Amino acid sequence: MSSRVVVSVAVGAVVLAGVGALGLAYAGDQPPALAHSTARYTTPVGERDGALTFTTDVTSSSGVKSVKVLAWPAKSSLAKKELTTKEMADGESAVCEPSGQDTARCTYKVTVSRADADGSPRGPWHVAVLVTAKDGETTFKSKAADFTV
Repeated sequence: MSSRVVVSVAVGAVVLAGVGALGLAYAGDQPPALAHSTARYTTPVGERDGALTFTTDVTSSSGVKSVKVLAWPAKSSLAKKELTTKEMADGESAVCEPSGQDTARCTYKVTVSRADADGSPRGPWHVAVLVTAKDGETTFKSKAADFTV
């Protein structure tokens, strides 16, 4: 093998190693990511309660510390002003279970009584989500999923 080929191969290996290390460092600094977020609302029927179930997959290299969920009607004061992380203090916690490397499946479920349903505004609703990773990074989505009451 000529010395030019050996030097080219060596330089290429060093460049690839540097790019790989940079990629790993960059991936470690990413905020938590949400994927496959869904909300399902079932109306109470007769004596049977309804339910709201929200599910999302959260990816975070440091792990998931908490997931706060807040359902809000599209025709409300929250729609006129942007929902912020401060309002998420009133959110309720989702339960998260590991579902792969750096990923957790998080689910929030609440029972909806007939009285709750009758007192709720009809029409479209949104689900806001605040995710906090174990390293302190956060991700906030005011409209992570939608459903209709």
